[in-house]
Amino acid sequence: MNLKNVILGIAIIVLTIFVTFYGINTLFPKPDYNAYCTADRYNIYVNNSAECAAADGRWNPSYGGPVKATSEGYCDLTWKCNQEYNDADRARSKKVFFVALPLGILIIALGAFIFGLEAVGAGLMGGGVGTLIYGSGAYWPYSQNWIRFLISLIGLALLIWLSYFWNKRMKGKERIS
Repeated sequence: MNLKNVILGIAIIVLTIFVTFYGINTLFPKPDYNAYCTADRYNIYVNNSAECAAADGRWNPSYGGPVKATSEGYCDLTWKCNQEYNDADRARSKKVFFVALPLGILIIALGAFIFGLEAVGAGLMGGGVGTLIYGSGAYWPYSQNWIRFLISLIGLALLIWLSYFWNKRMKGKERIS
């Protein structure tokens, strides 16, 4: 493969990732933090647990040794809205995961089986890998280790099978480069 095809392949990788990333974000926009935790939450002065509870905050007591006179803790006024925001982000991340993973596998398969021009096929396959990384990365922080293991194992098995199938199919065939 010559330098022009390498550059073309890299450009296709980048643009494939952009198309999938922005396409998925168009379908499933990220939740807006300010819609959950408005700026006026920070303008409230709270000095005890009763005031904190009344303001929908979460009181965090102070622990430690003897120090100069300080408050008995602090109020996290954004605790409730942060929880709501994180729940919305988790739900969106799950949707992104279930869309991006199959889409990434499909893009890899298209690059491997459909396009005979090596720069295009390799570029699409690289873009598919980027889509897989984006999809799994979106949900990764919210999943448990056994889910991460299972996802990784299934992905590895699919790609090994795809590699064997593709190489067996291509054996004896000359690809256009």
